[in-house]
Amino acid sequence: MGFAVLALLGATSWGVGDFFGGLASRRAHVLTVLVVSQATGLVGAALWTLASGDGRPAVRDLLSALAAGACGSIGLAALYRGMAVGAMGIVAPISAASPVVPLAVDLARGTAPGGFQWIGIATVLLGIVLLAREPRGSATVAAGVGLALVAALGFGIFIVGLDAAADSSVPWTILAVRSASTTLALLLALSASVTIRPPARLLPMIVAVGAFDTFANVLVAFATTKGSAGVVAVLSALYPVTTVLLARLVLGERVEGVRRAGAGLALGGAAVLAAG
Repeated sequence: MGFAVLALLGATSWGVGDFFGGLASRRAHVLTVLVVSQATGLVGAALWTLASGDGRPAVRDLLSALAAGACGSIGLAALYRGMAVGAMGIVAPISAASPVVPLAVDLARGTAPGGFQWIGIATVLLGIVLLAREPRGSATVAAGVGLALVAALGFGIFIVGLDAAADSSVPWTILAVRSASTTLALLLALSASVTIRPPARLLPMIVAVGAFDTFANVLVAFATTKGSAGVVAVLSALYPVTTVLLARLVLGERVEGVRRAGAGLALGGAAVLAAG
């Protein structure tokens, strides 16, 4: 399925961007990281929209995209802050519970995945649960778990809004998403008296966050135009696999056997979904 490939590529790009976002948020204020990264994506989205020649969509579609951008921005802020105060290998997988929201919306609209796809969805979600489990003997609630749950809700609503708007024009949808997320991040930074100028040494990393995040949004938006938003949400929720692997390779964060099994289940479930 073409939409499955797009969603998986989007998940990979999100995973890389989230790793850099969490890393940068350990060295600069999360709102500084969010403003600069979202502004980077906004510039790219504006240039793409101009080059596409697409006509402006209906107001309803733009409002859906703006709402998606605002919720996505809140989700990212919660995720980056969560990964700054907690382990990436715990926070990122918990945030990937976001598919529950679009799956519920799909079911409410009478659109349900096929039996084979349900198996894939269940396998992916089981993998996410195993990834998020705490090792035996540690604290029940790890640092950043509450923020990860906020991120999951924000990302779930983001996919719903993206699906509602993307059919009319993907470039305009991404432009509206980025406009809303950048504006909200800027307002939050100004209200909190946070500087929006990051340290020079972090600027390339934060720009990379915006580039990877925006590229992922484009891929996932195209995926929602070709397949069920619920299934796309499940596939794109595999981004923690990339984040956890990078955290292991770069930061030396350990991934226990249970979490390794969870990653295998998540990837296997994604293959089932793609084949279905």
